[in-house]
Formats: sequence, C-alpha cells, structure tokens
Amino acid sequence: HAYNEWASEIRAAYTFDAGPNAVIYCLESYMVEILSLVLRYFPSTDEGYVANKKEVAAAAIKGNVLSQELIKAVDDATGRVPREGEVKMIYLTKSGPGPLLVRDEEALIDQSTGLNIFQKNGR
Repeated sequence: HAYNEWASEIRAAYTFDAGPNAVIYCLESYMVEILSLVLRYFPSTDEGYVANKKEVAAAAIKGNVLSQELIKAVDDATGRVPREGEVKMIYLTKSGPGPLLVRDEEALIDQSTGLNIFQKNGR
C-alpha cells in the first residue's frame, strides 16, 4: 500500500495463493523497483533466493533503484525492520495467455460425467 501511495497510482497488487505464498502483480516496467523493495525489507544472503530472471534480480540487487523518498515513505508507513529469513524464495514470472479453449480429447474432465478422467478410469 505504501508503495502505491508513494507512486500516486496503483503499481502493484497482491493476493495469496491457497497457502501462505504472497503473489505480487505488477507491470514489467516496475518489476525491478518492486523486487528492490522486497529485497530491501526481506533480505537474504542465499544465492538462489531469486529463483529465476537473474538479469532482473541483478538489476535489483545492484542498487540505486530505490529513491530515498520511497524508502522513507515505506519506512514511515510500515515501520518494517529488514530481517533475513522471513521469505524463503522469490520467483519472477509472467501471467499466462489467459483462458484457452480445450478440445474434448485434450480435456482432463469427462464431458459426460464431469469427473476427472483419471478418477473415471481408475488411474
């Protein structure tokens, strides 16, 4: 929230998957800046901490991405003290193509019963 307020626009949105995993959505143009924020407040010395997109991670780790005004805004709004080990791993990815039409022969659901084809066939 503090990041969006500082930017005076919505640049990042978040949700949680079925478990404790936070998912942050942003435009690619803000990825390095947001990753820099995450790395600042949830640091790690583990080389594999950012699992993929090494070029984005390198840009974020290199520094000089975050303005002092942004850091102050987040510090003031959250009171967050960076602590290592609170986040296990970061994955950077893109959204998929969206809904797709799947032909019956490709489907995993039996169209006549609505059952998973693996349950229907006893597999």
